[in-house]
Amino acid sequence: MKKTIVGIFAVFSAVIPVQILAGYADDRSEIENLSNKYMVAVDSGDIETVMSTWADDGELIWVFGHEHGKDAIRKAMSGFGGGRYEEIPEGATSRLRTRHQIINHVIDVEGDTATTTAYWFAMTNRNPGEELKLLYFGHYEDVLERIDGEWKFKVRKIFNEGRDNKELWYPELGEIDPRTRKPPQ
Repeated sequence: MKKTIVGIFAVFSAVIPVQILAGYADDRSEIENLSNKYMVAVDSGDIETVMSTWADDGELIWVFGHEHGKDAIRKAMSGFGGGRYEEIPEGATSRLRTRHQIINHVIDVEGDTATTTAYWFAMTNRNPGEELKLLYFGHYEDVLERIDGEWKFKVRKIFNEGRDNKELWYPELGEIDPRTRKPPQ
């Protein structure tokens, strides 16, 4: 009898943490995929896919302002990235592009809400020499919500660390005010 109880306890204690970890792994994977899907859609000018990543009452806070709700986000994002109008000469076989990358996701999930921070950077060949260059870099601070089984952006703060909304330091990224450090002796 004792061996049976110990065996049952061992099975449950081994299965429960695996299920919890699997749930987090699934959530993390879905959230990273959502961010990647958003980035690819922005660069390709696919506004419908961009909008599919947002909650209806989402908020976008970025260098161009503060957008409330899907209608405002759609209007703001429609002319951004690959969504801008571009005149391409007849017979062209290539064009200049900008590509956004997202890396270093830190994701915390609590039930049907999650918070993330991630770094981003943009590369472009849209310059006189058509050379690949770093355009901008920054980070995201996101609040996500699981809606009807799918993760959506509820709040997306985009910090462009080379533009108007850059800060001296970012405590939410674990940075410490550099003025508080002592110089080497």
